Amino acid sequence: MKIIQYPSPNHGERTLAVDMLMMHYTGMKSGAEALERLCDPEGQVSAHYLVEEDGRVFQLVEENLRACHAGVSIWRGERDSNSRSIGIEIVNPGHEWGYRAFPDTQINAVIKLSQQILSRHDIPARHVVGHSDVAPARKTDPGELFPWDILARNDIGIAPPKVGDGGNLLVSKGTKNEKSIQAQRLLNQIGYDVPLTGQWDDHSITNMTAFQRHFHPQRLDGLVDEGSMEALEKTVAAMVYGI
Repeated sequence: MKIIQYPSPNHGERTLAVDMLMMHYTGMKSGAEALERLCDPEGQVSAHYLVEEDGRVFQLVEENLRACHAGVSIWRGERDSNSRSIGIEIVNPGHEWGYRAFPDTQINAVIKLSQQILSRHDIPARHVVGHSDVAPARKTDPGELFPWDILARNDIGIAPPKVGDGGNLLVSKGTKNEKSIQAQRLLNQIGYDVPLTGQWDDHSITNMTAFQRHFHPQRLDGLVDEGSMEALEKTVAAMVYGI
């Protein structure tokens, strides 16, 4: 695929081997505005690639370098997400400026680019994540409209599981019971940073909402009904046991 070189000065040296691929949306009014921001030395933010809505792909940072796209984050116990990841910014105005579905042409380009990246690096499917997965208290991208299922059909990441209707509510804010501790354990097995207190507090709700954006967008409130619990269990099975 044709890749347009558009170097950003905002990068550094890696301290970890690449084992993660991270998807973002730009969350700005236009792709041109996002490119300018990602290349502004005063902004100190960047990504390895940017994919426009028309399918054009820009490379801003070489893959062997550490880009500045994840910020304060954690996934599966590691906090330096920038050093271990390759970041793809996908042009979309985001929740602030009119969040919308991603065009097929754009997603096809993301798929081709991701397949090339995965061919060059040892990145397990469980480490193909969204920005909101690693920074759930700060970020919502690439959001609930991002087609993770289509990517998974092309061997990129884990597909959101097929589950039944929502069913009864099992865990709400303040709940402390067997179901709340079970949900916390499952979130941790997937990669989220959730203390095993059993108390379904704001932190648990924030991380559960991030899980829902990625794997169970039928519900986006951080509470756990029967469908959400089934989604957690099936996601763990796919990530940990490959089923």
